[in-house]
Amino acid sequence: MVGKSEVIEKALECGFEDTGFTTAAPFEAQRAYLEERREDYAWAIRSGLDLIAGTDPKSILPEAKSIIVIMEAYFREAFPPSLVRHFGRCYLDDDRMTQGRLAKRVKAFRAFLRENGINSKVPSHLPYRMAAARAGMGTFGKNCLFYSRKMAAGGSWVLPIALVVDREFEPDEPTIEVGCPDWCKNACIAACPTGALSGPRRINPRRCISYLTYFGKEPTPAELREPMGLCVYGCDRCQSVCPRNAPWLARELKKNEKAATMVEDFRLEKLLGMDKAWFTEKIWPHMFYMSDADLWRWKMNAARAMGNTLDETYIPHLTEAFRRESDERVKAMTAWALGRIGGPAAKQALAAFLAESAGPIRSEILAALEGVSPPGDA
Repeated sequence: MVGKSEVIEKALECGFEDTGFTTAAPFEAQRAYLEERREDYAWAIRSGLDLIAGTDPKSILPEAKSIIVIMEAYFREAFPPSLVRHFGRCYLDDDRMTQGRLAKRVKAFRAFLRENGINSKVPSHLPYRMAAARAGMGTFGKNCLFYSRKMAAGGSWVLPIALVVDREFEPDEPTIEVGCPDWCKNACIAACPTGALSGPRRINPRRCISYLTYFGKEPTPAELREPMGLCVYGCDRCQSVCPRNAPWLARELKKNEKAATMVEDFRLEKLLGMDKAWFTEKIWPHMFYMSDADLWRWKMNAARAMGNTLDETYIPHLTEAFRRESDERVKAMTAWALGRIGGPAAKQALAAFLAESAGPIRSEILAALEGVSPPGDA
């Protein structure tokens, strides 16, 4: 019968540098936390990710006896700065849709388990970070992220992958604790521009920039537009300022060639002007949380980021988008962005749009011309 050492060896052969084991007992503390914060996480359930159900491994695999956690580092190579300033690093070499590399390695590992009589499930709604901590693979950060004991120089640039299995393995010693030093002075909490982090391991997901960029259903609230800065899809602020991540950020890494090919396709002006065909071919395979029905959100995020660059070269693109786009949320954000950049050309464009606009769009234009927040949004 295959044992832990053989499983670890196979995981390493498949490219996973760390492996841990824990029981299939329910994650009771996580369930209690989610129940307490049910309103904050209702959006996840509505999107098909039932996080509460995922706290019971037996709801995923009735014969569950253990959980095997394998660890992937998603930040092994340097990403182009032009992408890092707008996108979370975990999306810049993500092949979950194209199934090019990581999926094949997970498949090979599962095939090994199956060949040895072990059935496995890889659920998306199980608390995988908590599973990794229960398997002793690292500790939590105050920013709610998981920090590896072995990989990325002890940093958080990792993705735990949890497999629920029907074979019992001796569990590893849990490390369910915050591993941050006292001297960090809560750097991640202080650095969160939208106030999503309210304390160690306390987060309001609906104020998190990642949520706001790809799950929010309404225009970005006026008071969060400037704080969200240049983020278009995801955010790494709390990781980038973290002292525990400094050793890895200081390393000279070779260039990620795949990400380098994305630079031109992901320029802000191209995102603002893209159609469904461009999105489906160029964007969605890499960043897939939004469908082609949500092009408005991509365009709105791109316009907001343009505004926060204060770069006048974006004024023609924003002006054209206002004229071209029919979605009021996009038009509103292009108006805001023009006002944020300011200057004679932006004001001239806004003044021309004012005469032909009404309702919320007119309010956005007036606010942009006056350099204030639109009424009712602040």
